[in-house]
Amino acid sequence: MRRKMLLKIYFENEQDIMPITYGLKILMRRAIEATLDYEQFCNGCEVSLTFTDNMGIRELNKKFRQIDRETDVLSFPLFDYEGEADEPVLDEIRNNLGDIVISLEKAWGQAEEYGHSYEREVAFLCVHSMLHLLGYDHERGEQDDLDMRQRQSEIMKMLGLEVHS
Repeated sequence: MRRKMLLKIYFENEQDIMPITYGLKILMRRAIEATLDYEQFCNGCEVSLTFTDNMGIRELNKKFRQIDRETDVLSFPLFDYEGEADEPVLDEIRNNLGDIVISLEKAWGQAEEYGHSYEREVAFLCVHSMLHLLGYDHERGEQDDLDMRQRQSEIMKMLGLEVHS
């Protein structure tokens, strides 16, 4: 299914370790669109996507989650609803789903560690975070974790970037 509604992505770069190329932005758009398509999210929406480094994401992790260590991605949903069945009804054309923050430095290291491309890792982190913005949470229990992993796998396959776990 292809969405017919507008998608607006606000990019912000708060790091100087990895280049922010046009290709990277297009990949992030594709990852966001694939997630919305997979979830049959038909409303127009906005997403903020910030690229940072390990120090930047560590500061955010400590401030908002009280965890004093770096992580790969943080998600800040603006709505609290439970996945595809409870998509909020919107009166406005655009709906800000929330913010995604990706540590490109961490993504680079994880790509090397897992033996796949940097682009695949960043796309995976974006898909993972989009699912959080849409109400999924792997930390609620084993079944929720399995459900989210399955969705991520299928979305990455749609992108031609299948992840083998």
